[in-house]
Amino acid sequence: MAPKLSVLLVFLAAGTVTVLAQRRRPAVTSTDDWNYRDGSERVNMRGVANLTQILDNWRFDILTQMRGLLQNEHQSVLPDYARIQPLSDALDDLYKEFNALKTRLGDLTEKFSAIETFIDDMKAGQANLRTSNGSGRWCTGRKKRQAENTIQRRGGGKTRRPGRG
Repeated sequence: MAPKLSVLLVFLAAGTVTVLAQRRRPAVTSTDDWNYRDGSERVNMRGVANLTQILDNWRFDILTQMRGLLQNEHQSVLPDYARIQPLSDALDDLYKEFNALKTRLGDLTEKFSAIETFIDDMKAGQANLRTSNGSGRWCTGRKKRQAENTIQRRGGGKTRRPGRG
């Protein structure tokens, strides 16, 4: 029991010393700005120049080593291109499929343009048939045949079937 009590007293004494040491130290507030002019007259400019020279030399050495790695041992710096090749092939296949679909779409557009022209001609012919009747309704029977004959005489529309008068 005595060893436990002595350990406890040591921890208590250490805690007390720590708290008292913190109270004696002035608290540094975060609102205080650092005054760079304070003590600037004591700065050794030769030491600053030496530090600048050291940092510049390190930069040069690091860049030289990186250039050497990229030129001579690029495998250690760059990714493994064997993993990238299947991705490149897949992208190439996708590009080829896209171009094939674009070509197919162009072919279908050409085919549908002929169909669109035919449909437009049919609509124009039906509009002529409607207006030749004058009523705005579809022509039937004898009036329809008269309208078709009128359209043929004007130079458009279907040809008459033989045997129909």
